[in-house]
Amino acid sequence: MRPSEPNAVIEDALVARHILQRLGEGGQPPQHGVRRINVGNESYLKVLEHEYFDYHLRFGASFKLVQGYFGGGKTHFLYCVRELAWDRGFATAVVELSPNECPYDDSFKVYQAVVRRIGQRPRTALGSPSYGLPDLLRNLMDDRVDAALQTPSVPDVDAAREAVLQWLRTTVARAACESHSYRRAIVEFAAAFLEGRFEDEQRLEAWLTGESIPASELRELGVYEDIGKSNGFIMLRCLTQMIVGLELPGTVLLFDEVDRNLSVSVKRSQIIGDNLRQVIDLCGRHQLPNTLFMYAVPPEFMRNVVPDYPALYQRLKSPVPLSVRSPQAVLIDLERLDLEPAELLSTLGDKLVGVFESARDCAFDRTLQASNARALANACVYSYFEVNHRRLFVKTWVDFLHRQLVDGELELDANAATDLVLSGYDALAQTPAQDDFSDF
Repeated sequence: MRPSEPNAVIEDALVARHILQRLGEGGQPPQHGVRRINVGNESYLKVLEHEYFDYHLRFGASFKLVQGYFGGGKTHFLYCVRELAWDRGFATAVVELSPNECPYDDSFKVYQAVVRRIGQRPRTALGSPSYGLPDLLRNLMDDRVDAALQTPSVPDVDAAREAVLQWLRTTVARAACESHSYRRAIVEFAAAFLEGRFEDEQRLEAWLTGESIPASELRELGVYEDIGKSNGFIMLRCLTQMIVGLELPGTVLLFDEVDRNLSVSVKRSQIIGDNLRQVIDLCGRHQLPNTLFMYAVPPEFMRNVVPDYPALYQRLKSPVPLSVRSPQAVLIDLERLDLEPAELLSTLGDKLVGVFESARDCAFDRTLQASNARALANACVYSYFEVNHRRLFVKTWVDFLHRQLVDGELELDANAATDLVLSGYDALAQTPAQDDFSDF
């Protein structure tokens, strides 16, 4: 990779290096380019793309439960869904749920996490997403002003801002929203940003993100409610309603349960069950307009938690998971993938060779490397370890590719592949387990 090369080539190489760095260091899904290495779940993604993003989410809402063991691909799958949503302009948030920082039974903390993480696709291939509702709104206003400037009847920036203010106060201010205060806060925040009213903008930003602010400071702006535990979920609904009111296609909320043990009290478990039942019901009532709500959990959730709540069990239980033949099914089961484990890892290895070549501006013998990938895949699958074999494969394979880049290509036979897997296992077994890559 040389500085004189076209920007697209340089960007491609940098994204490829990012992918390899994430996989090689921690076996974690990359923030950029995740679909370049996606394997095994394409049938699920195609159903979501063609049945939901292309049609159903244009006017309705849907709830999907993603099931997979820790290290079984949930986070990676959610990142793939996020890219589908980004492609279509949806406001999207990936939120990690945990008992201490963001428990699903605390609707206020869930709301705060969503408004901190919501955003749209980065403006550049390597740019960071502009996370947070306030910056999402600022970006939307900037885009609206830029679009207005392209209109022949708008002579300058001041006129463009005035046109956007008129749209806010005549269109967005009439959007269907359960809370007058929430709608007002969105409109006034955007107007304050456009008009340079910095103090009003800061006060409304604090309120929208769930920070404590004296009611007296907001009354003159038409905001009379507080956001707290009693109405956190209502305000989350209002957020999805105002996203549509701002003329975005919709909202995608992706919740990733990272508690390995799901060790919650009976009371908390019941609240979680009630909240999920409520979400499923609201998806059918257009109170979460144009919204995809996805909740990723380990299989123990369906076995140990859901059966205790018949109303939730009836809504989630399905004889078959999501597929082309049953696109309406609620369950996405990541233990049922398109490829068998060895073939999945081998295919992934082939994709990573291409990524490595882009990253390092090199060329491997593809036939030899395909054989090597199969040997390592078989060694990972047929060895029984506590460490998930997918994470073990990607870390070992990336390391082996680097080694060949320096020392030259070599053929990996079954014994050598097993030795690599054993050394990789020894290294991984000494590090804390985490729900990470293994996500295909």
